[in-house]
Amino acid sequence: MRVARFYAPGDLRLEDAEEPKAGPEEVKIRVRNCSTCGTDVKIFNHGHHHLVPPRVIGHEIAGEIVGVGADVSGWSPGERVQVIAAVPCGTCQECTTGHRTVCPNQTSVGYHYDGGFAEYLVVPRAVLAVDGLNRVPDNVGFAEASVAEPLACVLNGQELARVGEGDDVVVVGAGPIGCLHVRLARARGARRVFLVELNRARLDMASALVAPDAAICGAETDAVEQVLALTGGRGVDVVITAAASGAAQEDGLRMAARAGRISLFGGLPKDRPTITLDANLVHYRELTVVGANGSSPDHNKRALELIASGRVPVTDLITHRLPLAELPDAIELVASGRAIKVTIEP
Repeated sequence: MRVARFYAPGDLRLEDAEEPKAGPEEVKIRVRNCSTCGTDVKIFNHGHHHLVPPRVIGHEIAGEIVGVGADVSGWSPGERVQVIAAVPCGTCQECTTGHRTVCPNQTSVGYHYDGGFAEYLVVPRAVLAVDGLNRVPDNVGFAEASVAEPLACVLNGQELARVGEGDDVVVVGAGPIGCLHVRLARARGARRVFLVELNRARLDMASALVAPDAAICGAETDAVEQVLALTGGRGVDVVITAAASGAAQEDGLRMAARAGRISLFGGLPKDRPTITLDANLVHYRELTVVGANGSSPDHNKRALELIASGRVPVTDLITHRLPLAELPDAIELVASGRAIKVTIEP
């Protein structure tokens, strides 16, 4: 079979490999779609401290079961499935008290286990142990099902920020995650959703798809001033920084209304992880600042339900569908910002 294997930053090789076999506590799937994201770009350029090469990467995975281990029950060949990326241990204090997204023993598909940029994938026992293999609803295609993983992360972030009925929401960043945030905020009852982005072309492309109530190009205007003008000087109830930008996080506090919530959704570069936070704004306005780290197996299940119900459409966000042989082109597309969602069909 063909796989895309990471060896070192800048060294991603398309290779022939022996088709894997499922062990007694594993499930083997034929990968039908593995979508790409900004994390794949980071891995390609810089590697990752949890990834020991060589490793088949790719973590937004959907496919069909072609083999079931002797000790696995409840699964059959032919079933259409989606695989979680972040794998909690299920037994630590964080996991047993409902905080699986911050499990200190978390492992990840595409990092600790071979990922989905391959024709076949063995779903490890650790995934099955935490109910991390999900049946794909009949009305959802494989490509759409692969988007459940990033949508699950978005769902976690919005639950932590308590996005709800009647909220005014700002999403900073018009990539695929930002687009999903716009659509999920609407599905959760937000009154208005504004989209902020520095890159005019990317903003226009995203806005044409998700139709925010206002599209603000931060390179052409002061985004904070625009948000305050749109809200009569009050600010918004929720700010979601879906961009790896310290400046966006600092501006987010200035956009927030009294008692507002700010989600630091996008992580910052490891060499620039700090911001200047005006603690008096947090103190006197009673702001809530929250982080968001990945998703739990339950978030993945509910993300699939949101896609299947049509509450969060994703088909039109998939702007490019490429074969595995064109994965380097897919990574370049994601890095350039010329695409929204790029999916690979091995």
